[in-house]
Amino acid sequence: MKVTVNRKAHFNAAHRLYRKDWSDEQNQRVFGKCNNPNFHGHNYELIVGVTGEISPETGYVIDIKDLADIIYEEVEVAFDHKNLNLDVPNFFNLNPTAENISVVIWNKIRKRIKPELDLEVTLYETPRNFVVYKGT
Repeated sequence: MKVTVNRKAHFNAAHRLYRKDWSDEQNQRVFGKCNNPNFHGHNYELIVGVTGEISPETGYVIDIKDLADIIYEEVEVAFDHKNLNLDVPNFFNLNPTAENISVVIWNKIRKRIKPELDLEVTLYETPRNFVVYKGT
């Protein structure tokens, strides 16, 4: 029997959506107000889901404390109160869209989760705009 365990977290971060190889006009046309040269911020809400078999020994799929620690170390420390474009090496050459942020988070957490467990990342950029990434 497979069960999904979810842990919520949150971080605040600034970013700017743009491509260095595009003109100012094209960046403005595609990214609009998210292309503000002085950046803008979001209060991101994150839900990390881990799916797997329940251990007969512990009754856990994953120890939720361990999952909380992984999220804190891999995401909150790295992203909270940061400018994603300027402060986070993952985004030096990657546009920090919600889609790309969710994939980066998934990859950072995936390396810390047992391979037999499935991982899903849901990232809310706003209460109405969110993305889900389950891996490739």
